[in-house]
Amino acid sequence: MTRRLARLAFGVVVAVAAGLPAAPANAAWEPTRPVEFIVPAGTGGGADQMARTIQGIVTKYNLMKQPLVVVNKSGGAGGEGFLDVKAASNNPHKIIITLSNLFTTPLATGIPFNWKDLTPVAMLALDEFVLWVNADKPYKTAQDYVEAVKAAPPGSIKMGGTGSKQEDQIITVALEKAAGIKLTYIPYKGGGEVAVQLVGNHIDSTVNNPIEAVAQWRGGKLRPLCVFDAAPMDYAEPVADGKAWKDVPTCKSQGLEIEYVMLRGIFMGPKAKPDQVAYYVDLFRKVRDTPEWKDFMKSGAFNTSFMTGDKFAKWVSNEEKRHETLMKEAGFLAQGN
Repeated sequence: MTRRLARLAFGVVVAVAAGLPAAPANAAWEPTRPVEFIVPAGTGGGADQMARTIQGIVTKYNLMKQPLVVVNKSGGAGGEGFLDVKAASNNPHKIIITLSNLFTTPLATGIPFNWKDLTPVAMLALDEFVLWVNADKPYKTAQDYVEAVKAAPPGSIKMGGTGSKQEDQIITVALEKAAGIKLTYIPYKGGGEVAVQLVGNHIDSTVNNPIEAVAQWRGGKLRPLCVFDAAPMDYAEPVADGKAWKDVPTCKSQGLEIEYVMLRGIFMGPKAKPDQVAYYVDLFRKVRDTPEWKDFMKSGAFNTSFMTGDKFAKWVSNEEKRHETLMKEAGFLAQGN
């Protein structure tokens, strides 16, 4: 035996004697410490509910060896969360769930952040927006609501929403323009708080996501008037009063030429390696295969589109351009944008 072979043999014997398993030459990457799951929004909202649902599924089915820890960083319309992940270069133990504030926050505030600062992982779903009113109000359709706003003193009807110059306010401005009405927009920290304010009649309407108001609809407290999408939601199971999500008409069919859906996607920090991205893509594929995820999609009436790789990056790039146009029309762009 040559000296080199003898040294290799000795090394193997020592490793076995020490109880150390020989690592595969090309072992797939996986987390070696807890993973921070950043939510750039407040608790109770759609992004927070989705993140915590994912956390529960991962824990229940033992899909990760390390804990997945949800952390809300809603400051600066989510800018706090985005800047935190942007600074996590080469750190695969931090991921973020995004909503449309991925685009709206940097455009509205001018913070030094762009989605290209992050590494796209996957589109988990697209979220809908619904025009909601308190169930005690007399209007049953979007037309009834518009007529009530027109009959009231300008600005006396309050629209509640999550954040300023974000998705909810963008839709509110589009609604004002489409219907020729004037609303007073009141921002809150999250969709959960918005729904509570509408139930209490502190505001008159919202454009909450389905998941943010479905409990109040089931409880007979809120009423959906229309959905801001090109087609009705594809869920036929009754939710409340014998009505299903598919029974909620589109706002376009109610004479309001507005379409808007929102990204629910996952990103990592800069310079994430392909095998690290692949780990999370595989993880979220497993999450999507569980009955709990499918139930969550149904309860929140989500569009279940899924994208990864270049296709996802191209979709995000197109959405950034669309949001820039919408925010410019609304007068929401920060100076310099």
